Amino acid sequence: MNEEYCMVVTTIPGREEAEQLAEGILGNRLAACIQMTGIRSFFLWEGAMQREAEMLLLIKTTAERYSALESYISEYHPYDVPEIIRIPVTAGLPGYLSWIASTTGPLA
Repeated sequence: MNEEYCMVVTTIPGREEAEQLAEGILGNRLAACIQMTGIRSFFLWEGAMQREAEMLLLIKTTAERYSALESYISEYHPYDVPEIIRIPVTAGLPGYLSWIASTTGPLA
């Protein structure tokens, strides 16, 4: 598969914001699937320990769509510096990967 596909990870403060972001991403065909779950994050920000409830989004897309996805998340994310991490997919079920490609590609 040679890293044609990737998963993008981001966190967002609440369920409503997460659902709005996910719907916008899917509506713009920037990803094929987004899974979300509630988490508790601990991190250092501006010199202080932070503890926050957040939603974790696992976004499945293609390497070709990554730049547009990153731009979309950056524009619509409520954080000044959102977590946007691209993880290459080095292997996967061929049918699933084909579905990602067809779902994120141009409309027929």
